[in-house]
Order: sequence, then structure tokens, then C-alpha cells
Amino acid sequence: MRRMNGRERTVLLFGMALLFLALITIAGQIFAKAAMETDFSRKNLSPCWEYLFGTDWMGRDVFVRTLTGLSMSIRIGLLAAGVSALLALALGILSAAMGKAVDSIVTWIIDLVMGIPHILLLILISYACGKGFKGVVIGVSLTHWTSLARLIRGEVLQLKEAAYIKAAKKLGMSPWRIAWKHMVPHLFPQFLVGLILLFPHAILHEASITFLGFGLSPEQPAIGVILSESMQYLAMGKWWLALFPGLLLVLTVVLFDVAGESLRKLLDPGSAHV
Repeated sequence: MRRMNGRERTVLLFGMALLFLALITIAGQIFAKAAMETDFSRKNLSPCWEYLFGTDWMGRDVFVRTLTGLSMSIRIGLLAAGVSALLALALGILSAAMGKAVDSIVTWIIDLVMGIPHILLLILISYACGKGFKGVVIGVSLTHWTSLARLIRGEVLQLKEAAYIKAAKKLGMSPWRIAWKHMVPHLFPQFLVGLILLFPHAILHEASITFLGFGLSPEQPAIGVILSESMQYLAMGKWWLALFPGLLLVLTVVLFDVAGESLRKLLDPGSAHV
């Protein structure tokens, strides 16, 4: 039996990570209604075959609530990371391709955003936008683009010195046309990897501000809400209320990181025959 090479293993790992994340997202959507059901006759049950993650003080199935919360976090992460990555791509190209004046403005904005404590800025934006789903998405989107924008800006600065870019300028092509036709295709691999690697940050920060009470509303079965509510019951020995949701959150974040790293290797020409 032929052994898989490094590239085939990377493809398999990438596919398995995406499949697992897709299953969590779909399962959370399916069990959204069940996650809200209460039954005080089964409250505070420890993990068993019927209730894998146990039940909470209102008799709600912690496993179902965890899947629903993670599904919501993944959807928020996808939306927020997508907006943030597009913002980074646009500002990165503007900064490096539109002259020194625009570059100075964009660089100043990047330094300003990075100079403010990240979680504080996220809380302020989310709170100002009314918290909830919309506030969290806007907050995460506007605070996670800076590192990717710097990376894209650096790539564009290098591209500007390439012979074919200089030839396009001499032929009279406009900066916008050069950026769209010659730079964006070259930047797409970095953009795609950066987009996927933004997901775990978006998910963790959504859970963090929800845990602190500045994100999603307490009525929603979000991971941050589940972990926040479980804190007061840990001293009573209800360890499963925080352990399993926390572990599944960490697993989800790790899988996004694995998917991003695998994609980076697949898009790297140097790894084609590894």
C-alpha cells in the first residue's frame, strides 16, 4: 500500500478540519430550538449516555447548547473575518499603490487601531453599536484587519518594484487597473490564508466579550453566555457546565488554525512535492 506524501496528508488534514467545522455549524442550526428547552425534572445531571455533557440548573442539555453556541460563533467568525479581510485587502492596496499621502493616512490608522488595547476597543465598538449579533460582528470586523493589512501593504510594496508592474505603468495603465489586474491575483493566496487565520481570533474575541457581558444577549445559547453562567456553579461541583463547552471551543479554534496552516502549505509552491 502506497504511503501518502506530505502534501496528501496536508490535503486530508485540511479536509477533515473543514468537515468537522461544517458538521458543528449544521448541527447547531438543527438543534437551535432544542437548546432553549428547559426541564426542571432533569436539572444538574452529570454527564451520562443520554446527556453527554450533562444538564444545567434549568435542565437544559449542555451538549446541545454547546453545539448551538459554537455554530453561532462560527457564523459570526465567518462574517466578521470576511469583512475584516476585505477591509485589510482594500486598505493594504490603497496604502501601497495610491501614493505617499494615502500611505501615510492608512499607516496612521493602522498604528492608531493597534495602539489601543484590543479587547477594550472591541468592547467599545460592540457596545456603541448596540451589542447583540450586529454589535459583535461590527466590533470584530473593525478590530482584526490591521495585521493582515500590514502584510498586504508589504507585499504590494514589493510588487511595485517588479518589472511587469513598471512596464504596465509605462504603458499608461491606471493605478486602479494595475492593482486589480496585476496585484490582486498575486495577493489572493495571502488573502485567503489570512482570512482563515482570522477566524479563530474572531471566535475567541466574540466569546470573550460575551463572557464579560458586552456581546451577545444572555437569552442566546452562546459559548460566552454558557461559560459565564457556569462560573457560579463550579464551586457547587458542577464542573461539566464549563469543562466541556470550554474544551469544544478550544478544539474549534485549533481546527481553524490547522485549516489555515494547511492551506498555507498547499498554496506554497515550495511544498508541492513534500
